[in-house]
Amino acid sequence: MISDRMSAAEFRANREADVTERPSKYRNKKTTVDGIKFDSKREAEFYSSLKQLERAGQVYEVELQKPYALTVNGQLVCTYKADFAFYDAIQKRNRIVDVKGVATKDFNIKRKLMRAIYGIDVEVIR
Repeated sequence: MISDRMSAAEFRANREADVTERPSKYRNKKTTVDGIKFDSKREAEFYSSLKQLERAGQVYEVELQKPYALTVNGQLVCTYKADFAFYDAIQKRNRIVDVKGVATKDFNIKRKLMRAIYGIDVEVIR
């Protein structure tokens, strides 16, 4: 009697061979710069220009994916992770920048919460 069944290991091997990488939802291309993976080419380019400004002494304290707790009436509503947070020496202020191709509903809500809770205007680079 011949079995038509395959083992779990055979199934996984066949499945992995057949899987092709799906394009991202917003058609962005993941890019790596300085060993850091970015969600889009545009975000990686902004990082590169920010690093040049940092070397020139125009920006300081560059942080990637800085988390902000969005709390209302003592209740944590959600967390916002800024693509870039840094101090701009020319404008003499802290800046929060998010690189977006498409601004989602969630992002727009979090942006408004950042303004309401922290008084911070999140800048959007398109």
